[in-house]
Amino acid sequence: MTATLPVSVESEIFYPSADGQPVAETYDHLYALLTTLEVLKQYLANRQATVLGNQFLYYAQGFPKLRVAPDVMVIFDVAPGGRDNYKTWEEGQVPTVIFEMTSFGTKGQDEIFKKTLYEQLGVKEYWLFDPKGEWVEQQLRGYRLRGEIYEPIEDGHSEPLQLRLVIEGKLIGFYSEDTGEKLLIPDELAQALRQEVLARQQAEELVEQERQRAEQERQRAEQERQRAEQERQRAEQAELQIEQLKARLRSLNVDPDTIE
Repeated sequence: MTATLPVSVESEIFYPSADGQPVAETYDHLYALLTTLEVLKQYLANRQATVLGNQFLYYAQGFPKLRVAPDVMVIFDVAPGGRDNYKTWEEGQVPTVIFEMTSFGTKGQDEIFKKTLYEQLGVKEYWLFDPKGEWVEQQLRGYRLRGEIYEPIEDGHSEPLQLRLVIEGKLIGFYSEDTGEKLLIPDELAQALRQEVLARQQAEELVEQERQRAEQERQRAEQERQRAEQERQRAEQAELQIEQLKARLRSLNVDPDTIE
């Protein structure tokens, strides 16, 4: 009889990382997704957390068809960095906050199926953002888990993220609860960087101008010092010549003081 090694059932199960479907319905949805993803990644860069976008969330070990692809999900207390997909049983954590960029076409999926699923999984906050304003009143709707039930978020604040959410056109604006400062989106970061570079260049130019003025002043002062030194030397030479002349007159028995 031939001996065989036991094979793990789990190792035979394939969990895909893509399904060939488009990332988002429209450019507005894609831009909102990517911007939210990047802003939150920068915000949580130094935290024990990861932010993933449009990647499969597997929530039932051994059942690869039980999956969902949140537009943006924030998971705390896991190793930072990207993943091809996210398996809750491997990571030991479910997402803390999920954002869906919704539309009229995905309304039922987002408002019923996903909301129920995230509620059952224990996702603390679920936010629906409608960049085109097709069905969500004021474009943004949030739910917070109280016990085992989602309740509407009325104040526009995310407790886990400690951020205030504000609608800014077709994007979500994120503001720090502590400082009130806005988390800049990539375009704003690029503009801020350009302004900072320009300000630094202007400051360097001012410093260089001051240095040149100081150098010119130093050179003028040095020229004045040299002129004064030349005058002093001429005065000394004249005084020496006078003393030499007086000495010569004395040698000729002429009192120099009697000469007018």
